[in-house]
Amino acid sequence: MIQMSFASLAETPADAWVFGFVGDDLIVDADGQLPPADLLRALPLTPCFGIADTDGRPCITRQWPADTVLPAELGVASLRVAFEHLPPPLYRLATRAKLLNTWDRQHRFCGACGTATELLAHEAARRCPTCALVAYPRLSPAVMMLIHRGEDILLARSPHFKPGVYSALAGFVEAGESAEECIHREVMEEVGLAVTNLRWFNSQSWPFPHSLMLAFHADYAGGDIRPQAGEIEDAQWVSKQALREGHSSILLPSPVSIAHRLIRHALD
Repeated sequence: MIQMSFASLAETPADAWVFGFVGDDLIVDADGQLPPADLLRALPLTPCFGIADTDGRPCITRQWPADTVLPAELGVASLRVAFEHLPPPLYRLATRAKLLNTWDRQHRFCGACGTATELLAHEAARRCPTCALVAYPRLSPAVMMLIHRGEDILLARSPHFKPGVYSALAGFVEAGESAEECIHREVMEEVGLAVTNLRWFNSQSWPFPHSLMLAFHADYAGGDIRPQAGEIEDAQWVSKQALREGHSSILLPSPVSIAHRLIRHALD
């Protein structure tokens, strides 16, 4: 069981898991693993705070500016790359650390009166000493939906995707909107289709920068594909059989993403 601990720490315990970040990238050793805490002591002092305790071992996050020079035996990796090397429990903690670092960095000053905020010791929160406004870590819910039409699924690509990569549709939930309402709106806006029979799949914390992905399957209910200008570069029905047998030129999203698992679930 993981117990939260948000105390400011003057020194890093020798046995701690340290999730150090230079800019948005995780500090790793030559094997892509978390380095021992001692290797980070040579770096400039920065604020640090606990993010969890796991099996009695403290887990701490620290962050340094993007231009920080690391010891020769250390390097950095994006969280997408770190996924290939870290054990799943540590990768989940690294994801949490990045989310909390982003929140901590973006809430140093009160959004109501501009006063410098203070990190609370007993919970993940920053409090304004002047107006008492409390800022908690931000989460931005987003839905993802894979649309089925018989033996085909709808895959689309955004202009910022890597060449050849297609994925399920996705979009952020707007204020006052349910996840289900968001699915119907986003599908109609992005590709001009109606859907029905929404089925929950799974969720994923996605720290780019602070999303919570809510993934669903859905069935095609009508309409012709009309990609939304500026949002969808291309969208098409793709045969599940062609994807299973490798007969399609389409590339799937990275295995680190819930989009990959959602599509694989449909194929399997």
